[in-house]
Amino acid sequence: MRIVFFIVTLVVLASVSYVGISGYFLAHAVAGLLKTGPIAAALATAEPPTDPLALGYRGDPMAALSLPYQTVTLDTALGPAEAWLVPAAGVESGRAIYVHGIAGAREDGYRALSILHEQGWSVLLISYRNDPSAPASPEASYGFGLTEWPDLEAAVAKLAPTDSDPKLLVVADSMGGAILGQFLAQSPLAPRVQAVALDSPALSFGAVIDHQSAQGGTPLPGFVAWTAKQILPFKTALPLEQAEVASTFALFPGPIFLAHGSADRIVPIGPSQSLSAARPDTTVTLWTGADHLGSYAEDPTAYRAAFQEFLGRIKG
Repeated sequence: MRIVFFIVTLVVLASVSYVGISGYFLAHAVAGLLKTGPIAAALATAEPPTDPLALGYRGDPMAALSLPYQTVTLDTALGPAEAWLVPAAGVESGRAIYVHGIAGAREDGYRALSILHEQGWSVLLISYRNDPSAPASPEASYGFGLTEWPDLEAAVAKLAPTDSDPKLLVVADSMGGAILGQFLAQSPLAPRVQAVALDSPALSFGAVIDHQSAQGGTPLPGFVAWTAKQILPFKTALPLEQAEVASTFALFPGPIFLAHGSADRIVPIGPSQSLSAARPDTTVTLWTGADHLGSYAEDPTAYRAAFQEFLGRIKG
């Protein structure tokens, strides 16, 4: 019996040690991802594509799509941030703002821009804190929407300065979805947004940690993720437990477009599927087998058709 007790004790201690150490390293990795610089540096080593509708393309709207544009300034709390305004061709049928994801860029919005412009929409492609064309944040880290949403508020104030202005569509990718969710939950300007389009949206920081733990293929991923969540507050000053916006989108009164791929290695598809199930009559969905933000590349025809169906649901 003593031997059995000894063996069981060793197994328990080993398991606890494993979970603690693995949780620490997961928390360390996640905190590192929120720091500005590492992801952008890694992306900078890749050869940029020449297709303006491919992620990673860099170039202004005229160089990319032969679309005239204006460079405008957003008055954010940290200082001026640059944005590109692409006016509608002819009579304007609507106005839209594009919000990119972590370490992304305005150019990532060209897929949506190419659809919106041909439908008569004016589009504002914004930068926000920690982008090269915007102020750096004092903490030099991304806030998963908790710190960035006032920069989106500045964009809304720019494109729709009064409540009587045309209502807005906001298109958001990846962490841009978290930014938009925080804006909708906290900003007095939120009622000016009439519709929302989301691609691979980061609706839950907790779900992202769970997903990253499961992606590692190591034992006890749920316990490791739970441990990482307990350690993260000591590694970042952000109240990351508040970085949960699925319920905000579930209560959003307007139409939503939602695209997500089942092979997404960064943001799990589960919260997106739950959001769609919570509001089936007001959400246009496109489910693919793509990786993160890869649904357009996997099937451009289906993506454009679903997006155009969504635009048809927006009231003039």
